[in-house]
Amino acid sequence: MDISVQSLETPALTKAQLAELLFEQIGLNKRESKDMVDAFFDLVSSSLIEGDDVKITGFGNFQIRTKSSRPGRNPRTGEAIPIAARRVVTFHASQKLKEQIQNGSGSSASGV
Repeated sequence: MDISVQSLETPALTKAQLAELLFEQIGLNKRESKDMVDAFFDLVSSSLIEGDDVKITGFGNFQIRTKSSRPGRNPRTGEAIPIAARRVVTFHASQKLKEQIQNGSGSSASGV
């Protein structure tokens, strides 16, 4: 199965475009396609909120990292301001994805 995103209007792939691709390529109806995309992202989001890493084989890992509070400064005024502790999401691409990007062969969903 080859899913091409080259025909999409914007350079960013959106959830609506993913649902449309599921509709066109797999044959799900539009409602099922939208629900499947939404369910996937809800599952990823809830796992990250709970502090669990999300690993997608052949694509990469999403991880939660806790950053401690630290001093910072306003670049415009030079005034010192505290930066609060926070949790951030990091993404690390898999070696397979990195190779596909370097080779320019990332347009196939079956290879990702």
